[in-house]
Amino acid sequence: MKVLAKTGTEDIAVVYIAEMDGGRRIEFVESVQPPIPREEKWVLIVSTLYGCPVRCRFCDAGSHYRGKLPAREILAQIDYMVARRYPDKIVPAGKFKIQFARMGEPAFNEHVIEALAALPGRYEAPGLMPALSTIAPVGAERFFERLLAVKKELYGGRFQLQFSIHTTDRKMRDWLVPAPKWDFDRIASYGERFYESGGRKIALNFALAEGMPVDAAELRRHFSPDIFLIKLTPVNPTHRARRNEIVSHIRPDEERNAVVDSLREVGYEVIVSIGELAENHIGSNCGQYVSAAERPI
Repeated sequence: MKVLAKTGTEDIAVVYIAEMDGGRRIEFVESVQPPIPREEKWVLIVSTLYGCPVRCRFCDAGSHYRGKLPAREILAQIDYMVARRYPDKIVPAGKFKIQFARMGEPAFNEHVIEALAALPGRYEAPGLMPALSTIAPVGAERFFERLLAVKKELYGGRFQLQFSIHTTDRKMRDWLVPAPKWDFDRIASYGERFYESGGRKIALNFALAEGMPVDAAELRRHFSPDIFLIKLTPVNPTHRARRNEIVSHIRPDEERNAVVDSLREVGYEVIVSIGELAENHIGSNCGQYVSAAERPI
């Protein structure tokens, strides 16, 4: 792996652009959450595919797809960022989150399971917590069974699983995420198997756009608040979002709204996750693809 360029700022987020075998390029990210210091929370976000075949309407990473990363190249991204900060491989952060969520739908790549299995023995990191975000594509059932097995064997309750839902309207969901994917009943059934009492709840993520309904009663029919929580995030200002006229319903200056209230009224824990606005310029937010930034390190 050859790191070609980086963009960002050390006190918020840095995006790295790297060239892998065969000249294919990927991105990976490290970030902190001000004012929390890196020693308390450090987040790494890695790519699992060269691009993405899903082509979500608001994600720039779907502009092309050139295959899967092998486990060694997934781990190389993590190794690079750890070596810059902690060359002895001792990571002191109380929460050391590794998110498989930069470029690519991770369930399309079985090598993600190999990487997850290797992580606990690779670093001295008591705060290690993997996080995996997925649309739950149809056809990836073997991946999800293997994910469940490695989670139970190695991580217990210290694993963050997130399903990208975005709207409760089936037609609009299919338009936003144009790929065959599990319905709510199937997601709920798997989530109930994945959840461990006392561990982290399964997140249902909505990158909430104007005109995309979130029906609290519909969610409640499928997903128990004892097992699932709701995470609302803005639609980030990507090229594809602008081209498709997708406007965020979540705004930085708005602490609560009717959607949040309706979800809490039926018993859900609701997280409204709004990152640093500077990340929009850095390109480190989800769905932002910055490989055009060929700035030297």
